[in-house]
Amino acid sequence: MTISAVILAAGKGVRMKSQLPKVVHRVAGKAMVEHVSQAARSAGADKVVVVVGHGRNAVEELFPAGTVEFAVQEEQLGTGHALMQAMDKVQGDQTVVVLAGDTPLLRPNTIKALLDHHRSSQAAATVLSTQVENPYGYGRIIRDQQGAFQAIVEEKDAGEKEKRVREINSGMYAMEVNEVASALTGLGNNNQQGEYYLTEVLTILKANNKRVEVLQVDAQEDIYGINDRVQLAQAETILRQRKNIDLMEQGVTIVDPGSTFIDTDVIIGADTTIYPGTIIEGLSRIGSHCQVGPYTHITSSTIGAQVVIEHSRLKEAQVGDECTIGPYAYLRPGAVLHRKVKVGDFVEIKKSVLGEGSKAPHLSYIGDAQVGKGVNIGAGTITCNYDGKNKWETILEDGVFIGSNTNLVAPVRIGANSVTGAGSTITRDVAADTLAVERAQQKNLKKR
Repeated sequence: MTISAVILAAGKGVRMKSQLPKVVHRVAGKAMVEHVSQAARSAGADKVVVVVGHGRNAVEELFPAGTVEFAVQEEQLGTGHALMQAMDKVQGDQTVVVLAGDTPLLRPNTIKALLDHHRSSQAAATVLSTQVENPYGYGRIIRDQQGAFQAIVEEKDAGEKEKRVREINSGMYAMEVNEVASALTGLGNNNQQGEYYLTEVLTILKANNKRVEVLQVDAQEDIYGINDRVQLAQAETILRQRKNIDLMEQGVTIVDPGSTFIDTDVIIGADTTIYPGTIIEGLSRIGSHCQVGPYTHITSSTIGAQVVIEHSRLKEAQVGDECTIGPYAYLRPGAVLHRKVKVGDFVEIKKSVLGEGSKAPHLSYIGDAQVGKGVNIGAGTITCNYDGKNKWETILEDGVFIGSNTNLVAPVRIGANSVTGAGSTITRDVAADTLAVERAQQKNLKKR
């Protein structure tokens, strides 16, 4: 059976008060619509079609080429109209799952449950529902005396009796493609909004003696739609709680989950400990038996096993096994540390490779450098890599010892096992096994 997922993501989201489309706002490191797309794929969707409209370019840019298809809703004339725009993308498929792009809490298991019920009941369409204490604003599921589906009534069209119904429409459906294609041709917009409601498709199918099912689940979080930034923050809290629980169940220690913020796609190995105040973002990968934090911020970095990182910032860096970083170190994009490297307090590394066992214990800037194995970089060392127009490379070969407060004026190469004297400004290459000292003669003048 071929399953397609159509994600409705064309709306502006006026209450977000943003120039961006609502569905591109990020929750736990990913845009809302990306969460929904990933859930659909994980639930078994063979194809994902995203219906775009307002700010379509911003939505389309989220997805790598070929990962999803797009349908355009030029005018936002309702959910039924939105699905109409996508039907040519799903023709020939058997089942389509219709989802909302502003429901980032949706889990794959909920979609699977919807599909399983739809298949087992051999329905033309199945709507996902849930019970809520306060159903205001939601469409109500109306059942007949036997408990079967009768209709969905929107809040603005509901009478007093219908408004008291607590079973609500999630806005998520499983439908047979041929059946919904036929029903869409009879869709009208005779309602207070003048829109084409997707819910009317179910009424049309029922009137044509097609089987319409309702699957009621306890999934209030999954159907939680985001309309403003307050709800965005609430969804963020829930997603981060889920992520922390998932990691702890996999053997990661999170000392204070309430003060630890880990994005959805982060992977962390067992027996790693995350201390309070730590933020781990993007596609970061952290190995086992590490200690991370407190108050460490990591973005899209790869970190090996048995690494210790304290009070530091890492951005698009690569860190090998058994490294020690911090406190107050800054690893910028392109920083690569091999095994057993030490980067100490107030050291900044940018676009540089440090070989196995090398160390920069404190107060140094290393930029555009190639550092060999077993190199010691003394306190206050600076690679002077920028001449005002261009960046230049510094090369420190294996076993080099750089004295404290050395300025390495690039381009420059220090040969293997060489030493620079403390306080030197090195402007020329240094051969291997050499002591390089550049200082003016000290003068001691008697005070008058």
